[in-house]
Amino acid sequence: MIHYASPLGPISYALEDGACSHIWLEEIVGALNGQEDDVSRWLDGYFADMPPAKLPPLTTPKTPFQARLRQALQDIPFGETCTYGELAASLGSGARAVGQALGANPLPIIIPCHRVVAKNGLGGFACGLDWKRKLLAFENATSSCLP
Repeated sequence: MIHYASPLGPISYALEDGACSHIWLEEIVGALNGQEDDVSRWLDGYFADMPPAKLPPLTTPKTPFQARLRQALQDIPFGETCTYGELAASLGSGARAVGQALGANPLPIIIPCHRVVAKNGLGGFACGLDWKRKLLAFENATSSCLP
């Protein structure tokens, strides 16, 4: 595990064979302090308001649906949001199935599940609504759905 000190709070992440396999929006006890790797460089760019176009190496999604969902999330621009229903329609799926898949996203921030909101509010976020609010505020996210 590697610890990254972000301006919004502690982040930890795991690398498997050079690919990021998991990100936790908290400090994991025993995590090594930041080091220069592709994930920390990507996070540096994100927190400098210049999200890198090229993602760091990431572990492969487990299912074809997760791969399509991952791509759809990457297509939501920095500072913008979409609703669960809009995302579900673009994937030919149901909003509830999309919500469950988002809750299982092991790579928050890099795969920006925080940019998906409910029709009339924030919706959920596996890392906690405080983190979702902080990330959307950091991005100056705009949506008629946000309170």
